[in-house]
Amino acid sequence: MRRWDRLMEGYLEEYAGRGRSAGMEARVAYVLGRWGRWMNRRRPRLQLERVDPDLLVSFMRGQTSFRSKSTVYGTLSVMRGMGDYLVREGVWIANPLRWMKGPKLTPYNRLPKRIDSNQMQELWRQAASRGGGYHRHLRLVLLAILYATGLRRGELERLDLSSWDREAGILRIDGRKTGRERMVPVPALAYQCIESYLPQRHNLLEKLNCIDQPALLVNSEGRRLRGDSISKMMRTLARRSGMKLHSVHQFRHSCASDLLAAGVGLPEVQRILGHQGIATTVRYVHIADPQRRAAMARHPINDWVPAEVA
Repeated sequence: MRRWDRLMEGYLEEYAGRGRSAGMEARVAYVLGRWGRWMNRRRPRLQLERVDPDLLVSFMRGQTSFRSKSTVYGTLSVMRGMGDYLVREGVWIANPLRWMKGPKLTPYNRLPKRIDSNQMQELWRQAASRGGGYHRHLRLVLLAILYATGLRRGELERLDLSSWDREAGILRIDGRKTGRERMVPVPALAYQCIESYLPQRHNLLEKLNCIDQPALLVNSEGRRLRGDSISKMMRTLARRSGMKLHSVHQFRHSCASDLLAAGVGLPEVQRILGHQGIATTVRYVHIADPQRRAAMARHPINDWVPAEVA
């Protein structure tokens, strides 16, 4: 792992010299860090010189399942760049990532995974019953925002205190993913969770003498709650609830499919989730389609069914 860290540091230094933005540098460091930790967990231990294409595909599948095409391409692009660097450093003879095609590595044609109502209720029960004080309120507000608004993990992480409009009950979401800012109204329960969390947040930051912290969601040290910490908290909660959480993105899938099941129209769900095109929202119709069910209920065959069959 120390060898990987040295190589990764060298590549990041080279990458920074290309004049890329700080955000892109952080993204590259994030992907390479996950790649390194994944290799370090393999048993028997891997030697960098012997990392074969099958292992690379295995890592890519784990990192890109249920991700957008742009995310898949971005991850593969970072790995290709690092592969070229390993070739220049004499670690690899050739870069096998050059022939890999991103979208074929992700099962994008599968139905989005959702959390059913029983699992969701158990998640809430566990979040409310485990401990007290600040962390209890933090768990509840995370669940409320994730499920009620369908925010992406990065959008949730980047929320600032100024993003919350208390009077209107609206969260202002940045447009980093789509290029367009959006306003998302929150349901009553989510509103209550946010309002109950804010005094706890204020007390914590006042105690830590960092009351000027702009982030809406903060950890116990008063710093912005990062995406990996959000995922860890939700996976721990899921494990205690007796379910397997594949990704925090499942809350987004659940939000979309449950809104459609409740009769909310596709354009409205598209605006809530911030999808650039309605084709992305249509994927959730395969899970919940009240209009189609209602249409089939009016099918003429229902009038032909004999009484003894009915």
